[in-house]
Amino acid sequence: MSRSVASQLIVMARWPAPGRCKRRLASSLGAEAAARVQARLTGHTLALALQLARQLGIELVLAVDGLAPRAARRLGDQLGVGRIVLQGRGGLGVRMQRQFQRAATERARRVVLIGSDLPQLERADLASAFAALDHQQAVLGPACDGGYWLIGLRRPEPALMEGIAWGSEQVLEQTLAALARRGLEPALLPWRRDLDRGEDLGPWR
Repeated sequence: MSRSVASQLIVMARWPAPGRCKRRLASSLGAEAAARVQARLTGHTLALALQLARQLGIELVLAVDGLAPRAARRLGDQLGVGRIVLQGRGGLGVRMQRQFQRAATERARRVVLIGSDLPQLERADLASAFAALDHQQAVLGPACDGGYWLIGLRRPEPALMEGIAWGSEQVLEQTLAALARRGLEPALLPWRRDLDRGEDLGPWR
């Protein structure tokens, strides 16, 4: 029997091990420092996500990369996250698509997916995303680098991740076009800046 949940908040995160995360940041800070930054960012994101999940009765799913299944379960226990899944192989779009496909199989009616690279993230941002899905089919959190830091869908559409030039400055534009082709006009959250490179540390500090 398949699961059936009303709403899911999916946090995509990499295991914060030196050399296995934040490679662009590591090129200027070093692998050890970049891993520490990743750990801080992941902790910040999950703290807010856990608060919101308890407040709104949303299922929190941590989708982790860089760990075997048993180690991933231990990580979930350590972080207080009840459900942890593996991102699996492939590029970012494929891994995101996999999470939306899983949510669709579980018949989730509202799905919000975020990364763990946003120092400015606030609980109100996450609450606003779910509130937006009460009235619109999609919601996006645009990022200053041309991508987005959050995507939410009232009905999970895994195919939306196809044909996007991931890692480029066209991600947001191409995603908006893909939504428009499906007749979906997303709500837009405030612009935010991801922490990917050394120069991105200034505002955070």
